Amino acid sequence: MGTTKPHEHDHHHDHSHGVAPDADKKYLTIALLLLLGFMAVEVVVGILAKSLALISDAGHMLTDVGSIGLALVAMRLASRPASGSYTFGLKRVEILSAQANGLTLLLLSVWFIVEAIRRLIDPPVVEGLLVTVIAVVGIGVNLLAVWAMSKANRQSLNVEGSFQHILTDLYAFIATAIAGAIIWWTGWNRVDSLAALVVAGLMLKAGIGLVRDSGRIFLEAAPRGLDPVSIAEAIRAMPAVTRLDDLHVWEVTSGMPALSGHIYVNHDIDCHDVRREIEAMLHDRFAITHTTLQTDHATTDESARATGCTFTSPGAAH
Repeated sequence: MGTTKPHEHDHHHDHSHGVAPDADKKYLTIALLLLLGFMAVEVVVGILAKSLALISDAGHMLTDVGSIGLALVAMRLASRPASGSYTFGLKRVEILSAQANGLTLLLLSVWFIVEAIRRLIDPPVVEGLLVTVIAVVGIGVNLLAVWAMSKANRQSLNVEGSFQHILTDLYAFIATAIAGAIIWWTGWNRVDSLAALVVAGLMLKAGIGLVRDSGRIFLEAAPRGLDPVSIAEAIRAMPAVTRLDDLHVWEVTSGMPALSGHIYVNHDIDCHDVRREIEAMLHDRFAITHTTLQTDHATTDESARATGCTFTSPGAAH
């Protein structure tokens, strides 16, 4: 049992991470063109109508356009094969894109909150009818954009970031339409600022979520829904496993969890067989396919490390 077992390298790599890049690019491009065309109209009308709610919607729509454009660029970079020192390729560019989207939402929400409070104190005259008409049209445009984005793969935090931008914008247009109608019927101009505060609150919530989720990936926290304690218990419960050390569970990018660990097995058991059984269990129970497992034969007191084998599963860094 003291001989070193050769490494096994199977090359049936599985790269189906739940993402269909070509389809996602098509849907994102449709949403981009819809928003870009309407945004130009909204900026002009918002200035003419003196509506902060409309201008805040236009500002948010600008971030929508930017977020989708950034997402498309990130998709292109992330699809490049691994090479050189980038052993996972540029897959985390998509997470950078998601974090940039989240930070943009946070910064804009702070600006709109400050401006809305200022206008609550000294409200300008707002053209309620014009605001209402544009907001209703905006609802229609955003519904089409939301529909297009909903067809894309939202498992990707990159796509989800763009989707949250557009969904928040849809809610913002609804709030703006209501505010415009109230101003048109009652002349109460302060409701425009209240609508802007609602928009800012939605942006703040979406921004915090994106920054939090992307931050978890950068800090290499275990993916949501994967409990390292439960995974460790499942591995230790496998037949012939006597000890588990150095278990790490993290996420390379959205929908791409990875795991590594050092496993000791009974000295009279083939460590490759145990490793294969553990990999199958991790795939079936936890949907983890990117694994690097080192398996060693344990001595009687499980303290000394004997020669064993390290294996990187198909789909891991290469």
